[in-house]
Amino acid sequence: MTGFGEQESRGYDRRATKLLGGLYRHIADEVAASTGPGEAVLDVGTGPGLLLAHLAGRRPDLLLHGVDLSPHMIARARTNLAGHEVELSVGDVGALPYPDNSFDLVVSSLSMHEWPDPVAAAAELERVLRPRGTLALYDFRFVRDASMRTALGARFAEPTVRRKVVRPRGYPFGLYAQWTARAA
Repeated sequence: MTGFGEQESRGYDRRATKLLGGLYRHIADEVAASTGPGEAVLDVGTGPGLLLAHLAGRRPDLLLHGVDLSPHMIARARTNLAGHEVELSVGDVGALPYPDNSFDLVVSSLSMHEWPDPVAAAAELERVLRPRGTLALYDFRFVRDASMRTALGARFAEPTVRRKVVRPRGYPFGLYAQWTARAA
């Protein structure tokens, strides 16, 4: 995964705010509908925290966490999430800074294509999920995902690993895909 400097983080925050609102609303709606009261949610590659802001507004009962490789992105997220109860950490998907079985749902949006080691990422995602927890990865539809699907299939029960095209409201085309898996 690449780290964003301060200037890149500010630029990404501006672009994401302007261009990705529909995707973040779509993901937040899905997460809000699929989690129970007080469940713990981790956003991997949280960037400027825009997805977490949508979730905090919809479901203040959720225990929200965000992790990103870039300390500058985490600083942007702290600003964007001011007033919300969200725990933010600097960390890598290949070595997540959380104990085993910490989260009911792990979500990631538009960062999977940056992960350098799908095997390590899948192992860490499985490790931090609670039994029967859900993993939901969203990325661009055109992402080459064979190595990630193989890594997920090795860590999660194969029938639960699925890919589908996502068409957020207001987007004319299915620009994004979602990969889901359920922990054993």
